[in-house]
Amino acid sequence: MTEERVGVYVCHCGHNIAGTVDVEAVAQWAQTLPYVAVARDYRFMCSSLGQELIEKDIKELGLTRVVVAACSPHMHEPTFRGVSARAGLNPYLMEMANIREHASWVHRDDMAAATDKAKALVAGAVRRALELKPLEPFKAAIKETTLVVGGGIAGITAALEIANSGYPVIMVEREPSIGGHMAQLDKTFPTLDCSACILTPKMFDVGTHPNITLLTYSEVEQVDGYIGNFTVRVRKKARKINTDVCTGCGDCWSRCPAKVVDEGFEAGLGYRTAVYRPFPQAVPKYPVIDVENCIYFQKGTCRACEKFCPTGAISFDQEDEILVLSVGNIVLATGYKTFDPRQIPQYGYGRLANVFTSMEFERMVNAAGPTGGKVVLRDGVTTPKSVGIIHCVGSRDHRFNRYCSATCCMAALKFAHLVKERTEAEVYQFYIDMRASFKDYEEFYVRILEEGAHMVRGRVAEVTDAARQPGEEGKLIIQVEDTLIGRQRRIPVDMVILMVAMEPQEDAVEIAHRFGIGCSNAGFFIERHPKLDPVATMTDGIFIAGACQGPKDIPESVGQGAATAARVLSLIGQKEVEIEPIRAQIDESRCSGCRVCNTMCPYSAIDYIEDLGVSRVNPALCKGCGTCVAACPSQVISGQHFTYEAIMAQIEGLLYDVHAGNGHVTVVEPQPVEVA
Repeated sequence: MTEERVGVYVCHCGHNIAGTVDVEAVAQWAQTLPYVAVARDYRFMCSSLGQELIEKDIKELGLTRVVVAACSPHMHEPTFRGVSARAGLNPYLMEMANIREHASWVHRDDMAAATDKAKALVAGAVRRALELKPLEPFKAAIKETTLVVGGGIAGITAALEIANSGYPVIMVEREPSIGGHMAQLDKTFPTLDCSACILTPKMFDVGTHPNITLLTYSEVEQVDGYIGNFTVRVRKKARKINTDVCTGCGDCWSRCPAKVVDEGFEAGLGYRTAVYRPFPQAVPKYPVIDVENCIYFQKGTCRACEKFCPTGAISFDQEDEILVLSVGNIVLATGYKTFDPRQIPQYGYGRLANVFTSMEFERMVNAAGPTGGKVVLRDGVTTPKSVGIIHCVGSRDHRFNRYCSATCCMAALKFAHLVKERTEAEVYQFYIDMRASFKDYEEFYVRILEEGAHMVRGRVAEVTDAARQPGEEGKLIIQVEDTLIGRQRRIPVDMVILMVAMEPQEDAVEIAHRFGIGCSNAGFFIERHPKLDPVATMTDGIFIAGACQGPKDIPESVGQGAATAARVLSLIGQKEVEIEPIRAQIDESRCSGCRVCNTMCPYSAIDYIEDLGVSRVNPALCKGCGTCVAACPSQVISGQHFTYEAIMAQIEGLLYDVHAGNGHVTVVEPQPVEVA
């Protein structure tokens, strides 16, 4: 150890660190630590000049360890590992001290405390760096097949981009058809394109592409493996239809006597039969039998669909299939669900007939929807003469979802246009802030104003049918404080549309656990970095796209789908990928074979070797999480790069001031007591 030479580099990070931490003092102090050969501070260590400075020192001063005191390792650890590697130093002999989040940002009002804490963090990093061992990453081949989970517009885009590049794709969709929420829309803002017209060709391409295997009505049950080599277990649910002979002619559902409310595609506004195809342009074209509502499965009679099927495609005995897939990369594009406005009872949804959700209205104005595109009240006949559209229902609300759902303002403006176009009704928009921030969105907002929509700024307090004044009888009254004129208003309308929030799928947390990724506090999947890496996750080889990451409109979802495809293709092009060597390691000579680690490992990376009576880590599956290290009762498992010696040395370094006897215990001198 006496030969070690450590270089310490303290970053200003502009005012992020230097605004609170005296970085020059920290660097000068670090120079006095044992084994430190050089200590420098620089304005931006991550810049090219900062990196060149470290490279030069490693070569010219013969540094054997490097400590960079800067921001989170999550942000720049790969950057400085790369610097070390370019200078000929093993990259795992570089250690970072996070003096931005852990010192500067948490002690903004106390520069002395922030500087002292930065010194402690640097001391801990130097001590730990001295215990680090050189590690070598190992390489794994990457399978060319990619799994895309979710058949909405983001998943469709990712699948087509990859497939068009000549590589195989397997798409898994839990619904009977791909298309997602976009297939439910009539028009898209701000161009008012027909949604089906731009989506259907892409759905068709997915269904017929030679490089895409489409598994609808299927769900992923288990995922094992690592980047380049994932093994995925998929349950392909029984359609009760033999798709080899089915022609999608429709004779089965046209003869089915069981009618049920379509809570899925029609958002509860229409009906379907027990054997059904979600919508006419569905891909694939084959129907599915809803076992829970099928008369045959409930009562043992009927079988009308079987009797009238011209090709004998009905297969009541069909069972679920389990498929085991081997893929190299995974794209998650599982989408979103909508907020249930029953949680806000004062808005009257479910109690007042003519209060609709935004998705219900989407289906109403759709030419292929339950009303054929006519805007009518719940009776199916009466055309409204006035419509109130309430923004931010369930979003930007601390009781439900604090975030903005991003699409509601523009969708509400689109609804105003469609109502005007089809009914000439008076339209009132009730908004908190109008957010029209992307290309051509502001122009669309101005267009709606010119068409005569009334804009009322204020969060709606209540929607009621209790009339108080003449003209309110038989109407829905929207009670709101108009903050632009500073007074309460009661506005009677015939129809209310609630712009409900976009929320994570109900099983988002379960899916995240299944794929080994994380969820935010709101429940959306977490990206590797919100700005620099918004489509990757902390699990290599698994990417996210679309509204499963957060509220997004169609262009943004398409952009993310294409971005995930580019990332996947870049990995496939490499043929093999380096896997970080930070893994658990078992000292088999001391292992008692108790198997505690086998049961604790969340990645099933530890096997029990019967012949030897010991456990052994599969480094390809291990993620280096350390669970087994903490659980081992014999303490014979160590985490490479996070050994017991390294952790204890870091703690010793953090407590440098205690050992030196110059700690920060505040001594309060006794004050003389004044006697009156």
